[in-house]
Formats: sequence, structure tokens, C-alpha cells
Amino acid sequence: MLVKNNVFFWSIVVALGGFLFGFDTAVISGAEKAIQQVWGLSAWEHGFTISIALIGTVIGAIFGSVPSDALGRRTTLSWIAVLYLVSALGAALSPAWVPFMMFRFLGGLGVGASSVTAPLYISEVSPPASRGRMVGMFQFNVVFGILASYLSNYLLRDIGPDAWRWMLGVQAVPAIAFFLLLFRIPESPRWLLRRQRVDEARAVFERIDPATAAENVQTILVSNAAEQGPGESLWAPQYRRPVVLAILFAMFNQLAGINAIIYYAPRVFEMTGLGQGAALLSSAGVGMVNFIFTLLGVNIIDRFGRRKLMLVGSVGLIVTLALVARAFYLQQFGGLLVPLLLFGYIAFFAFSQGAVIWVFISEIFPSAVRAKGQALGSSTHWVMAVIITFTFPYFTEKLGGGNSFAFFAAMMVLQLLYVLKMMPETKGTTLEAADKALVLH
Repeated sequence: MLVKNNVFFWSIVVALGGFLFGFDTAVISGAEKAIQQVWGLSAWEHGFTISIALIGTVIGAIFGSVPSDALGRRTTLSWIAVLYLVSALGAALSPAWVPFMMFRFLGGLGVGASSVTAPLYISEVSPPASRGRMVGMFQFNVVFGILASYLSNYLLRDIGPDAWRWMLGVQAVPAIAFFLLLFRIPESPRWLLRRQRVDEARAVFERIDPATAAENVQTILVSNAAEQGPGESLWAPQYRRPVVLAILFAMFNQLAGINAIIYYAPRVFEMTGLGQGAALLSSAGVGMVNFIFTLLGVNIIDRFGRRKLMLVGSVGLIVTLALVARAFYLQQFGGLLVPLLLFGYIAFFAFSQGAVIWVFISEIFPSAVRAKGQALGSSTHWVMAVIITFTFPYFTEKLGGGNSFAFFAAMMVLQLLYVLKMMPETKGTTLEAADKALVLH
């Protein structure tokens, strides 16, 4: 029980990075109108202000593997906590638009780096039997952070003329807690072994499971000896398969249209004639369904495996997206038909892609390039998020809702083929065994 409690506690602490990730991403929704009025921003300036954190996220994800490999997973997470704290306080206290933008950009860097380092750390300390659930807690906390930010914004909305500053500044509290709790967790034993710090790594494995500690150390040392050093290129021929798997998985995550639905749910609902009820449906309904089904996926991922969740989810996404497209083509909205279909869509996405993405990408790369592989998957995810988010309004205006949702449905057909033909099952295997099966020797 002590063994399980150690790993569970470490995973919970690191997954707080996911909570801050979700909170930082969504909290701006409650402050954006006030920010535009305070500094008299034009439409272009306002759009840039909202998206600056997302730009930081892409950069943080691309370069997140650098400090993670050089400084260690825990040290990198500590600096991420500092970024969240500085961003929250700086944005809340900013006297002008330019420094506000700078602090929001720093928060975005934290989000991007967190999406690389947090799943990486959890995957490296978790036993195979519970690794999916442990890493999945990161995504669960992302969703929980989004919900918490909505609730926080609602509770702070009438606190005074500067309510928006409180909305942004309150994130400092969980950021401080995250920073302090990180002192209670050890460094990743797999990173320590890459640095030949064998005694320290063995001590961590002893805390995870004394019965398997010696075997784990020996297995990882043998695996490391077969690889080159941590400076090895991710683009080496032997890593071609995990690279392709990670890129395609991350692309399909966004080609499902998830960010288009979450960011533009009011616009979509208004297109069906719902009008003023759109905001409530998007923030409460979509957020709650996302929360519930992410929790479900995280709790069953180790029992049923990654592929089964993705198979069920892919079929569900194809059906719900196709029915939404049909409703737009025929203009048959029938009151709550489209919202209910989109709730179903969110459920299938959260249950599959939402729960699986960070788990799967963290499992398929060997130790020598795991941080770089995680960064590749994460940055691909965020670049695609930017593309989909920025182009969705244009395509719905020019091509119509029917064609837009039909495109997403077609992408999910391709995702289903990817799962059937290419995606391996990594449930219940050690990271070294999974890597050995995927890397060409």
C-alpha cells in the first residue's frame, strides 16, 4: 500500500501542472471583455491578446524537452511552477497592455512545457499496471482546471471594477502550492540512470517497489547501453515508427475538431438558432460532459487498453460528427438536437483521445529520446490547435457548418484506420518492453 501511495502522491503532485494548464488556458474567457475595454483594444489587438498565451504554448511545447533533459524532470517542473506564478501575478497587476501580453506569454510557455514534462515524469515513475491511470490524471486535471476557472470567474465576477485582475491573479494560489509540493517528490529514476546516478535511481525505485527495484535498474541500464547518449537525434532511422505514431496521433487529436467545438460552441449553437442559451450550454454542459467522461476514460484505460478506447471513441466521433453535418446540410436542428449530438461528441472524445493522448505518446519512445518525443507530440498537438482554432470561423462562414463537420468526420474515419492498422497496444508493458517492440534495431 505504501508503494502505491508513493507513486499516487507523486503523480497527483505532478498532475497539478495539468490543473494549472487547464486553468491558465480557460481563465481568460472571463476577463477578455474587461481587458478590451480597459485598454481600448482594436479587434485585431484583442484577438492577439487572447491568442498570445497559445503562441507561448506552442513554443513551450517545442522546446520543453531541452530543460527536461538537461536539468531533470523535477527541476523543470519547478521552473514551470514559477512561470505560472509570475504569469498570474504579473497579468493581474499589469499597468498596461504590453506587459500584460508578456506575462500571458510566459504563462503559455508554462502550459506548453507542462504538456511535455508532466506526462513524461509520471510515465517514468508509474508501474506498468497503473501507468495509464496515473498519466491520465494529467488530462483529468486539465479538464478539472478548465471547470475550476469557469467557477472561479463566476464567483469573482462581482467583486469590483477590477474583477478581471482577481480572476487572473487567483491562479497564484495553486501555482504556489504546486511549487512547494514539488519538493516532496524525487527526480525521475529513469532520468537519473541516463546520468549514471545509479544509487539515487535505485533509492527511488526502492520507494516505488522494493521487490522489483534491482531488476528495474538492471533492465534500464541494459536498455540504455543499447542506445546512444541523451543527445541522440530523434530523427534517427530507428525511431521512425514512434515518430510517425506520435505525429499522427497528435494531428488526429485536433482534426477531430475539439478546439473548434470548445472555443466556438456559442457560435455553433447560435447557427442552430439557440441564441442566448449558447453560453450556458457551452461552459456548463460541454465542460461537465468533458469532465465526467475524461474521469471515466482515465479509470478504465489500464483495464481495457489504449486501442479499445480509441476504437470505441473513433466510431462514436464519426457517428456524432456525421449526424451534426447532416443536421446542417438539411437545416434540421429540432431544438436541442445539435447540442445533444455535440455533448455526445465531447463524451466520445474525452473518453478516448482526451484520456489516451498523453499516456500513449509518453510510452512509445525509448529513454534516450523520450523527452524529445514527448515534445514532438505535444508541439504537433498545439500547432494543429492553432491552425484549427484560427481557421474554423473562416471555413464555417465560407463552406458552411455541414462541410466543416463533414471534414472532421472524414478525419475520424482516417483515425479509425490508423488505430486499426498502425496503433500498438501498450497496456501493461514496461516502458522498455514497449520501446523495444517499436524501435528498429
